[in-house]
Amino acid sequence: MAASRGEFSSRIGFIMAAAGSAVGLGNIWGFPTQTASNGGAAFVLVYLVLAFCLAYPAFMAELLIGRYGQANAVTSLQKMSRTLFHKRFAFLVGFGGVICAALILSFYGILAGWMISYAIEPVAKVIGSDATATWVISQSLPRNIMFTAIFMFLTVFVIRRGVEDGIEKWSKRLMPLLITLLIILIGYVFTLDGATEGLNAYLNPDISRVLEPDLLISALGQAFFSLSLGTSVMVIYGSYISKTENLVTLGAQVTLIDVSIAFLAGLLIIPAMYVAQAQGVAIFAEDGSLISGSGLVFTVLPSLFETMGGMGLFVAFAFFILMSVAALTSSISMLEGPVSYVVERHNVERKKATTFIGILIFIMSVAIISNISVMLDFVATLATEYGQPIIAMLCCVFVGWIWHRSEILKELQEGNETVENGLFWKIWPWYTKFICPTAILIVFIHSL
Repeated sequence: MAASRGEFSSRIGFIMAAAGSAVGLGNIWGFPTQTASNGGAAFVLVYLVLAFCLAYPAFMAELLIGRYGQANAVTSLQKMSRTLFHKRFAFLVGFGGVICAALILSFYGILAGWMISYAIEPVAKVIGSDATATWVISQSLPRNIMFTAIFMFLTVFVIRRGVEDGIEKWSKRLMPLLITLLIILIGYVFTLDGATEGLNAYLNPDISRVLEPDLLISALGQAFFSLSLGTSVMVIYGSYISKTENLVTLGAQVTLIDVSIAFLAGLLIIPAMYVAQAQGVAIFAEDGSLISGSGLVFTVLPSLFETMGGMGLFVAFAFFILMSVAALTSSISMLEGPVSYVVERHNVERKKATTFIGILIFIMSVAIISNISVMLDFVATLATEYGQPIIAMLCCVFVGWIWHRSEILKELQEGNETVENGLFWKIWPWYTKFICPTAILIVFIHSL
């Protein structure tokens, strides 16, 4: 079955694909401003601890489900089930993850389309087409639909080619590009006035805030959501991993890359904001908090680029290409979840399934665009604040309470015969059974 459905050909292929899924727009524009607004390095410290102590165990649960089942999220969960009730419950959880991934992609494609449009703007200015430059960054129905369609086409293009020739090949290309662009931009921003103040705001710890409830909840939520938990993505990626690979090590490596890139994003975004302030750009909202989210990316930073003169055009292009690449590495994983389900459960050829689902999600995006002021936030909240934590929690419940412990150990031993004697096996099952579901439940309740 693995041969017909595809498999990652190498360890680095999986690491790049899984890290690419985890590293998206939320990491690059969400993590830095949360850090600056929640005690600087204190937030970074809490985030790192929670990422490895809580998010990593949940991440491992989803990878294990997938590699054990060697199938889409629904089928993999049902293979763990022992009763009819368990199988029906498995369907709800697995299919819920598929729907959650589709909902996220429906609004994510819109945001990613904006990234592409803002990357085109400096190019249009360089060639002297000011009218085009103005149009591509102006909110309008035709512009939003066109650039969402472009981004969805790129996503479908990759997924139609399968696991090795599509997901793995393009992840190996896009992730090094993303990291290279990030490091180059960090180096340039550090040369500008105001960067030192931003670096101090980012890294200077306010230890007194470490135990603040809001900081803990924010760090916990960022840690869980940045690893693409609760969307069926890591279940399906886990199903493409060779049985000879050490899952414990692989999961730790992906988690490390994810938090490292989030940290690097902070080294770019926060100093850049203070550079913008040094140039007279407002970076604080009326309540005194740093401007974050779309306001940061589409207002503060473009205003900064404009103060740089000719160099600003090149910096703007590099930045928005970086954001577009980050979006694409995540979107291909979101589309793979629904595609794998349709291909395997309904015996539809991959290219047909990919095209059909891509068009269906694009239609959902158009519906959101048609009433963007209401629908965009509604769908984003429904999928990320409600759908993801519930599905992630239930996956932990499956591994901790339904799957036999002896079968879990046997699956881990496929790639690591001595895992039973290590620290991971001594504590991970208890984390998955009790602590992870409780932590996710806390995040979910706090979001209500």
